[in-house]
Amino acid sequence: MYNLRGGFLVRPLIIALTLGCAGAVFSWLEETFPFLSDVVPHALFPSHADPQVAQVVLAGIAASIMTVVSIVFAIVLMTLTLASMQFSPRIIVGFARDRVTQWTLGIFLGTFCYCMAALPAARSQPKPFAPVATVLGAMLLAIACVGWLLFFIHHITQAISVSHIVDRIATETVVMLDTLMPEPRRAGAIPQPAEPHGPEETPILSDASGYIRFIDIPALVGVAKSCHVTLRVARRVGQFVPAGTRLLLATKASRITPEKLADIQDAFDLGPARTLEQDVEFGVLQIVDIALKAISPAVNDPTTAISSIDQLSRILICFVSRASLPGSYFDPPGILRLTVPWIDFDHLVASAFEQIRMYSKGDVAVSLRLLRALGDISASSLDPEEQRRLLEQARRTVAGCTERLSEDEMEPLRARLATMEHAAVTGVR
Repeated sequence: MYNLRGGFLVRPLIIALTLGCAGAVFSWLEETFPFLSDVVPHALFPSHADPQVAQVVLAGIAASIMTVVSIVFAIVLMTLTLASMQFSPRIIVGFARDRVTQWTLGIFLGTFCYCMAALPAARSQPKPFAPVATVLGAMLLAIACVGWLLFFIHHITQAISVSHIVDRIATETVVMLDTLMPEPRRAGAIPQPAEPHGPEETPILSDASGYIRFIDIPALVGVAKSCHVTLRVARRVGQFVPAGTRLLLATKASRITPEKLADIQDAFDLGPARTLEQDVEFGVLQIVDIALKAISPAVNDPTTAISSIDQLSRILICFVSRASLPGSYFDPPGILRLTVPWIDFDHLVASAFEQIRMYSKGDVAVSLRLLRALGDISASSLDPEEQRRLLEQARRTVAGCTERLSEDEMEPLRARLATMEHAAVTGVR
């Protein structure tokens, strides 16, 4: 359902079928109840009994709509191809999930289906009939398509701007965090350590290859409880699992029946590409890709890199403000059923800033913004250990810049690092 909701299939198809059915139903109602045709002004249709006029109008609207759809979406695909080459090929997924694009495709195709469904009702034999009220609906849909086309062009010109792309990725990642980690972090709360496991674990191999995109925690806990075993997921969401390698480890695996083993495999959604369903790192990596291309010598666009760093700090601040996901799941209380590895703070910070730090050593503006982002995240964190690691990341950033920058250029970097160190000592944020 997550994949279907984000493509060009479900929503456009529903809209097109709905409008197509509306065209067939309206023409049938108009033929069944002739008085409905009288509501159409004679100024539009002087003769309500001439089916040729209805045929010409419906056929003309259907043909013109399909021509516009072909041209517009050919241009859109070309634009997306250029945008993916300039920013990141992974942004195509975000455009496919764009609701305005989906509604545009649905409304245009729906208008075509409406006209095609109403066209058979306009006939000369055995009795002439012109569904003028239905034709009026087609004309109104055509006018709506013209207005929607203008809105779509305005929307797509904004959607392909890099600032909008980065903001959209960050917003989708934050929304996913709101769903995955809804509880706020409280002072003194520490991540739950993984439970120790004994050597009697038996590996359960994956029957397919792909990236782990979703783990159904309740389903796994239910299987573990019904079989009286303990399961430990071997790899976290976002990592690749080749077929034939271990997916889980189970204690007392002999209790797991073939049916339950199939349920365990079904609890994992494996696919050729990562998604933002449970994978917060994927959203971070998309923004990092854009930032790295922006600071490359071929592009040399530090402003885009700075905007990307700002959005990365937004995601990290949201992450540190939420209670960590539990690594262990018990049912009933006190009996361990499942252990799942989730991405921790250290790995997320490394994914967000390590590559940018490496490639921005010669850019003062980008390095300064990187230090500011680290300071903002540190000020939002309640964990002293996380603050210490952020400070260490800032020191590594400044140390790397000394290789490429002069002493005068290093002064603002050292001043910002000193501010972070002073905040770490005094506790003043």
